[in-house]
Amino acid sequence: MSEQNHDYLGGTKDPNLQLKANVLMLQLKGAGYAAAFCLITVITIYVIYGIGLLLPEESREAADPTPLSYVLPQEEVTRA
Repeated sequence: MSEQNHDYLGGTKDPNLQLKANVLMLQLKGAGYAAAFCLITVITIYVIYGIGLLLPEESREAADPTPLSYVLPQEEVTRA
């Protein structure tokens, strides 16, 4: 039987082609990591949204428990 080489990225001895293949594989690996990160982020947002939908209607319509937390009183400055 003849020996068949199925290693398409490392099958040749051309260093230029080997470098291009290694760079391509690293780029695809990085793109995969980025896609996984984005997918996990979107899934997390939808899970939090789904948990919010499971809350009772009264809790979603309730008033803000800290209404003055974002309002800063204006201080009066007296000048001499």
